[in-house]
Amino acid sequence: MRGRAKPPAAPLPQRDGIDPVRLRLPEDPDGAWPTVRDHLLARFADAIGARRVDAMFAEGRFVSVRGPVAAEEPYAAGRYIWFHRDFAPEEPVPFPIGVVHRDEHLVVADKPHFLATTPRGRHITETAVARLRRELELPALQPAHRLDRLTAGLVLFVVRPGERGAYQTMFRDRLVRKEYEAVAPYDPARAFPRTVRSRIVKERGVVAAREEPGEPNSESRIELLEHREGLGRYRLLPATGRTHQLRVHMNGLGLPIVHDPLYPVVEAEGAPDDFSRPLQLLARVLEFTDPVTGEPRRFESGLRLSAWPDR
Repeated sequence: MRGRAKPPAAPLPQRDGIDPVRLRLPEDPDGAWPTVRDHLLARFADAIGARRVDAMFAEGRFVSVRGPVAAEEPYAAGRYIWFHRDFAPEEPVPFPIGVVHRDEHLVVADKPHFLATTPRGRHITETAVARLRRELELPALQPAHRLDRLTAGLVLFVVRPGERGAYQTMFRDRLVRKEYEAVAPYDPARAFPRTVRSRIVKERGVVAAREEPGEPNSESRIELLEHREGLGRYRLLPATGRTHQLRVHMNGLGLPIVHDPLYPVVEAEGAPDDFSRPLQLLARVLEFTDPVTGEPRRFESGLRLSAWPDR
């Protein structure tokens, strides 16, 4: 059985660092869609309205490898169509992205707090990958892993799409040493260093993860580096990568990370970001053997947590 042929290159350039959406028209055994318009109305009218779909046809927004697609063109299963979504206005994240390292294979960025790594939900153009593509003029740039939107620090991006799989596999197989830093309450009754193992569950549609009894699926080593005025500066070394793992483990110790909007109490969803109160969690170090070049790599963030100013 032959595999599906590789899709052709997109005939549309990126817009604001975002690739166009690619559609492959599905099979239509019942003949429900005589024209391309019929299918796109069935697919998108509930979301954006029939009038907007028709306007996009009139504006030439739906494109094939041969050029703009007319609404009345006969439906053809297997055909590829591209278009750009309408981007809703986004509040700019008022912090720059630092570039810690750049070469022909990698860009290692210092992502600020509040900036998502990749487009998702209401964060599309205000994301690290979109910004870096624009600022560095690297349209093929892709992330090898993700960092939570509220967490600052190191994110590794791949310059050549063909090498992305090698770097993603490295993260999947836990071949990357990750070191985080956090500011949280200090409790003299808590002994450190310590290793926390627990079972973390994250349900779709629920913003916060939780710990529950059962076989542990997460592990973090937590070290106290120093303390003053009721706060501690901690080094966090995750051995696994569950959603919100470090935040959940610190909260489970009764030491929730400063300015965490989810742990121990979930704040109002959809509230505007308060840029003066960033989550005090920083991805400080990435260390690994490069799967493409074979050389040892170690990168360290240049960012500092605002709740622990230098003295």
